[in-house]
Amino acid sequence: QVQVVESGGDSVQAGGTLTLSCTTSGYNTQTGYLTWFRQSPGKEREAVAYISSGDAGIGYGDSVKGRFTISRDNAKNAVLLQMSSLKPEDTAMYYCAADRVWSNSWRTVAGWRYWGQGTQVTVSS
Repeated sequence: QVQVVESGGDSVQAGGTLTLSCTTSGYNTQTGYLTWFRQSPGKEREAVAYISSGDAGIGYGDSVKGRFTISRDNAKNAVLLQMSSLKPEDTAMYYCAADRVWSNSWRTVAGWRYWGQGTQVTVSS
């Protein structure tokens, strides 16, 4: 059984930085497909970034391009989301997911099989 666990959420000031971490059990975090989504109250879950097998492909949602970076930390068996130039509109619950469902776009919830419980990021102005 695959389990996904996010950590690192916090409250920060606008313009600040924060790094989220995603670890898994039962899934190869060092080589597999993983993604970050986020969801604000009253809004749909939004794709933030993904990283593909062997790091052959990395993609970002339009709202975070140039500010967020997804990467692997193999020493910690984790996938990181480094967030900089944070804005109040980045406030959301951030979710990590693992393992692609290939019949659906990576930008959709249905495009991923295993989900974590989320970690809260709050950005104040």
